[in-house]
Amino acid sequence: MAVKGEPSFRESVDLMFNRAVAHMDLSPGLEEKIRVCNSTYTVRFGVRLRGQIQTFTGYRSVHSEHMEPVKGGIRFATSVNQDEVEALAALMTFKCALVETPFGGSKGGLCIDPREYDEHELELITRRFAYELIKRDLINPAQNVPAPDMGTGEREMAWIVDQYKRMNTTDINGAACVTGKPINAGGIQGRTEATGRGIQYALREFFRHKDDMAAAKLAGTLDGKTVIVQGLGNVGYHAAEFLSTEDGARITGIIERDGGLWNPKGMNVQAVFDWMRANGGVAGCPEGKHVADGAKLLEEDCDILIPAAMEGVINLSNAKQIKASLIIEAANGPITAGADDILRKKGVIIIPDLYANAGGVTVSYFEWVKNLSHIRFGRMQRRQEEARHQILIDELERLSADKGLGWSLSPGFKDQYLRGAGELELVRSGLDDTMRAAYQSISNVWHSRNDVTDMRMAAYIVAIERVAASYRSKGL
Repeated sequence: MAVKGEPSFRESVDLMFNRAVAHMDLSPGLEEKIRVCNSTYTVRFGVRLRGQIQTFTGYRSVHSEHMEPVKGGIRFATSVNQDEVEALAALMTFKCALVETPFGGSKGGLCIDPREYDEHELELITRRFAYELIKRDLINPAQNVPAPDMGTGEREMAWIVDQYKRMNTTDINGAACVTGKPINAGGIQGRTEATGRGIQYALREFFRHKDDMAAAKLAGTLDGKTVIVQGLGNVGYHAAEFLSTEDGARITGIIERDGGLWNPKGMNVQAVFDWMRANGGVAGCPEGKHVADGAKLLEEDCDILIPAAMEGVINLSNAKQIKASLIIEAANGPITAGADDILRKKGVIIIPDLYANAGGVTVSYFEWVKNLSHIRFGRMQRRQEEARHQILIDELERLSADKGLGWSLSPGFKDQYLRGAGELELVRSGLDDTMRAAYQSISNVWHSRNDVTDMRMAAYIVAIERVAASYRSKGL
């Protein structure tokens, strides 16, 4: 969303990087090495569709190989271009470093509107794009591991992994060449919801820090807090659903392509999502009042604003009108550099994208590890845990009977305590731990240094320092 006089998405990322490194002790050479994108491959390939050859343009950008493989999604959108892909690859570098996943940063994209093609046509296009990347090791379990992004999902990842296995028939680790796959193709439970779940865990951790809440002029818990969500795709839907059903937040605004829904009393997120799937948009949904200019809802009163769709939706044209006291960036780059300055001066607290939406890459890391280890999480220890817990329960019940104590375990406690952790529980536990640890590393920098004024700068400093340490260990 271009606004006159405002930097592009890539320039915004560079400006945010510059703000952070200005407060760091990096040599000019190392600073430049971390800033620049290592390489970008542009491919133009043809696919025979509807009786004629159509040519498509795709990109795969590698920002940093301080750790390998590099990691980053593939998006299908008409807005895809080299600058956008390189900016997203840079964000992936810092995101992976921040949440301590052992990856460098990468990103890919295909300039296409997937809604214009049927499933068979999309499969032909995806497989051809994958072929072009695979033969150059730009999809490889040990070098470059894509994942879903805007316009792609489990289906596309299943096509890509099958294409990789067709071309590398003896690679026993072939399933690890992409993440975000369906369960039956080597995926992991909890991956589809991971980014939205990460948003929930990030907000929960924020609400554990009273000083941070006070800075955002908030108090209490998530229960009853008003939330506006921009974009009810995979990320926005899961974040809104979890926050409303599990934490008691009130979803008062939902913004989509065909406008927005507004209901100060709160909406049933699942009902809105089901309506969208059945009708192609939110117009006419009885959960709230339809607002034709959905973007205007960004400026409505709320406690928490969650931009979960495109970059640049909060910019110089609307930043001054934003009333939310806390913004959490579920999308990549939804706040431009210019808007970021305005919001910070207004005292708005921003939980930045490179932390907030890192749930996806975190669970992708778990999936990659699962594929390399060739065993489902929990398979070895789950029943052993249950057996150990059973010994304790049996002993407690024996003591009660022998001593005539007359007490019994609370209803439901026994079943809950005896149940060993399966894959989904372990994934959620690992994601929660990751989001908590990353938040605390950001918070420590934010509150321990007078020259660090906001969470975004703190997050960049933590991430860049980790990348710098990795380069130094290589002798650079």
